[in-house]
Amino acid sequence: MSSLNQSKTLKNLQEAFAGESQANRTYLAFAKKAEQDGHLQVAKLFRAAAEAETVHAHAHLRAMEGVKSTADNLKSAIDGETHEFVSMYPKMITEATSEGFDQALRSFTFANAVEKVHANLYQNALDNLGNNRDTDYYVCQVCGNTLEGEPHEACEVCGAAKVAFKKID
Repeated sequence: MSSLNQSKTLKNLQEAFAGESQANRTYLAFAKKAEQDGHLQVAKLFRAAAEAETVHAHAHLRAMEGVKSTADNLKSAIDGETHEFVSMYPKMITEATSEGFDQALRSFTFANAVEKVHANLYQNALDNLGNNRDTDYYVCQVCGNTLEGEPHEACEVCGAAKVAFKKID
């Protein structure tokens, strides 16, 4: 049997993982809209399908040997978040600005700021692995800003009121 690296199968797993991951997020957004429109059964169906897509995505990720030790997973997360705020989003911000797409610019700018927060949170978790203190996390539902501990003021990324933060269980 040949190595998974550089194989067509690895490329297929990566494509399938991306597709299933996007389907999960899309279906959750569709569920939220169906709920707002009063279609509770349709919302439930979208959430069920989203969960199934997560099962598929996780299976593909495991087949790619993409889940390793917690320390390795934290290092991978730090690398990914750092790539996003150093390389990926700055380019997207520049292009959205030059093309005049304000909504995309806002989305990219918020995400860029929050990816730095995520990288720092992951680094802190890695630095304290085995001695991590129990803390709650809160996520701003406007920009995605992520806090350790309860928010005490408006979001420092987007300015949303502290009630915009959702506690993550």
